[in-house]
Amino acid sequence: MYIHQQPDWSKLTWDKQVLAEQLAAVRYRQGRLIGHMEALGFSLREEAMLQALTQEVIKSSEIEGEVLDREQVRSSLARRLGIEIAEAVPADRNVEGVVEMMLDATQNSGKQLTDERLFGWQAALFPTGRSAMHRITVGAWRTGTKSPMQVVSGAIGKEKVHYEAPEANKVSQEMKLFLDWFNGASDMDPVLKAAAAHFWFVTIHPFEDGNGRIARAIADMQLARADESPQRFYSMSAQIRKERNDYYAILEATQKGGLDITPWLKWFLGCLGRALLATNDLLANVLMKAKFWERYAGIALNERQRLMLDRMLNGMEGKMTSSKWAKMAKCSQDTAGRDIQDLIRNGVLIKESGGGRNTSYSVTEEK
Repeated sequence: MYIHQQPDWSKLTWDKQVLAEQLAAVRYRQGRLIGHMEALGFSLREEAMLQALTQEVIKSSEIEGEVLDREQVRSSLARRLGIEIAEAVPADRNVEGVVEMMLDATQNSGKQLTDERLFGWQAALFPTGRSAMHRITVGAWRTGTKSPMQVVSGAIGKEKVHYEAPEANKVSQEMKLFLDWFNGASDMDPVLKAAAAHFWFVTIHPFEDGNGRIARAIADMQLARADESPQRFYSMSAQIRKERNDYYAILEATQKGGLDITPWLKWFLGCLGRALLATNDLLANVLMKAKFWERYAGIALNERQRLMLDRMLNGMEGKMTSSKWAKMAKCSQDTAGRDIQDLIRNGVLIKESGGGRNTSYSVTEEK
C-alpha cells in the first residue's frame, strides 16, 4: 500500500523532538549565511545570487536527465534580474521556461500558490507541448490513462519504478487539499513546511511531466519564505543532484511507509544543511572573481578577452584551447592566438603542461 492509499493520508505526522536539534542547526546556518552575504558589497551579492540561481536551474533539470546550456541559463537569469554580465546570449525556449518558473517561485514567494500559477509553470517547462518526442497535456492536471502514473528515474530503457501516484480522477481534489494547506496559516516551521510540501506535491504527481522540477520549485518558494528574502545564495537542487540516488531511495521508502514522514524530513534537513555548507565554495568563487578583476584592472583588455576570461572564471566545461577560444568568441584562429598570447605576456593566463594542437590554458592563480 502506498501512502496516498491510506485513509486521510494528507494528515501527515512527524516527530518534532527527533528533528529539533537538526532543524536548529540548519536555521543557524541559514541565519549566518544571510548575515555573511549582507556584509558583502552589492555587486558581490548580485554575483553570488546569480551563481546560486544558475546552479539551481541547471541541477534541477539534470536530476530529470535534461542538460541545459550554462551560458544560456546565466544570461536569461541576468537579463530578468537586471544584472549586467560580460555578454548576454540568447536562450532557448525551454531554458527561458525553467528560468521563468524559478524566478516566479523565489522572487514572488509571498504570493499565493494557485492551480493557475502551477499550470503556468508547467506550460513554461514544455513550450512545444511535448516531452521529448511525446505530446503531453500542458497547463492542466493529468487525465486518465490505461496505465497508472508511475514515478521513475534512470535513462530510457533502464527506468526504475519508485511508486505509483494517485489515480487521475483524484488529482483535482488532492491538489485542492494541498494548496489549501500550503497557502494557509501553520505553526509548522517554514523549513519543515518546505520539506513536507515537496513530498506532498511529488506524491500527488498532478502533471503528465515536470512534477519533480515543480516540486523543487515549490520547496524553493517556501525556503524563500523561511529566509524572508527573495535573494538566493544556496542551491538545494545542486545538493540533491549530488545525492540523487539517496533522494529517490528516501522518497520511495516514505511512499511505502505509514503517515509518519519523519525520515523524509530528516533527510531533507540533512541535504539542506549540506547545501548551505556548499555555499562556502560558491562564495569563495565569487570573491576569487572579484579579486581577479581587481588584480588585472590596469591591463587593457578587448571585449573578446573580457568575455572569455569571464567564462573561464564561471567554471567553463572542459579545458580552454585556442580552437575553443575561436569558436566561443566567434573569431579566427589567428585572432584567438593573439588574444591568448597577449594575456600570457601580461600574466593573466598560463600555458598548461603538454603542447601541440591541444595546448590548453588556465587563468593565473593569485600568489
